[in-house]
Amino acid sequence: MDALDYAMGGVLSMEGEDRLWKLVAFLSKSLNKTERNYEIHDKKMLAIIRGLEAWKHLLEEAQFKFEIWTDHKNLEYFIKAQKLNKRQAQWALYLS
Repeated sequence: MDALDYAMGGVLSMEGEDRLWKLVAFLSKSLNKTERNYEIHDKKMLAIIRGLEAWKHLLEEAQFKFEIWTDHKNLEYFIKAQKLNKRQAQWALYLS
């Protein structure tokens, strides 16, 4: 999953028996006016959450653990203890 100024997108893929990655699903969404004003780490987290929501039915049935890959180091912000705003606190509850 990734997010830019006006949109977010991502792919759900799985590694095949031939060790090559196969596309399972694709997601692309525009950010609304409010979301465009989010800090970059909030946009990235929103993209991840939207991906998890969209593919929930596939991920819950998965036989193996899944990984979330992103290209942005700003998400390290969520790993460290922070004073969360209301939106971030809701995301933390959602992910727990």
